[in-house]
Amino acid sequence: MADTSFTLPQTRGILTPGRRLADLTWLRVGGPADWLYQPADEADLAAFLAALDAAVPVFPMGVGSNLIVRDGGIRALVIRLGRGFNGIEVQGDRVIAGAAALDAHVARKAAEAGLDLTFLRTIPGSVGGAVRMNAGCYGAYVADVLEEVRVVTRDGRIEVLPASALNLRYRQSDLPERAVIVSATFRAGRGDPAALEARMADQIARRDASQPTKARSAGSTFRNPVGFSSTGRADDTHELKAWKVIDDAGMRGARLGGAQMSPMHSNFLINADGATAADLENLGEEVRKKVFQSSGITLEWEIMRVGEYPQG
Repeated sequence: MADTSFTLPQTRGILTPGRRLADLTWLRVGGPADWLYQPADEADLAAFLAALDAAVPVFPMGVGSNLIVRDGGIRALVIRLGRGFNGIEVQGDRVIAGAAALDAHVARKAAEAGLDLTFLRTIPGSVGGAVRMNAGCYGAYVADVLEEVRVVTRDGRIEVLPASALNLRYRQSDLPERAVIVSATFRAGRGDPAALEARMADQIARRDASQPTKARSAGSTFRNPVGFSSTGRADDTHELKAWKVIDDAGMRGARLGGAQMSPMHSNFLINADGATAADLENLGEEVRKKVFQSSGITLEWEIMRVGEYPQG
């Protein structure tokens, strides 16, 4: 049950009590947040957090592309950035993108300016999540191009952190606890706009041919068992990819309630038919169990799972 009893500061943004989060996640599952806060802009966010009782838990949420919110919801004030945080600006060989800007939009805007951030084109979600998870594909990672991030800390301070301070590594980073990313600056190599556009079109075609892009998913479900196994390096082997060990365990297409491991790509957990968060998480745990029994490998979740299980 959502707790909307705590007192909140004034804001120019939007505050919604008991907001159901299923509407805001790509998997379309999740119970209510105590409050959903959509700040008007950076100054509004900073002032709000500075005035917010330090005892109130906060949870920064992106566009919900890599998230399972449990059916009992989140006992916190959920912060979701919107229009005031989705700008994309090109300055020389730098691209400055708001945390709410979609990765695909950043890639396209950069390509138009002759800057190569093409790897972002097929990554679901927004810039804030891409930085937090050091997102990557086709052998390129956020860590390769990130120069700095701008954050608002839990106590309302605005800080600019160099990429080196984040300790970016495979699908992980070390951001200050409860800090909200508001923008990121990337330094990109140059390329011919037409060639960059063609490369992105090829990436989209390859993705659509191998991944269930029309299904309700949250992208890759589990990290590859070894961090370098998705980089295209010479030591990249199929045995070290999550989809391969899931296949070997016989779990491609496996179902539980409304949840399914995609028959098209076995490392994609999909909401096939009105799944609950419990269906999705329990199927994922069953996959981890079967993979361990089959190969001795313990898969790690790439999808973030947050919130509470329902009472009773």
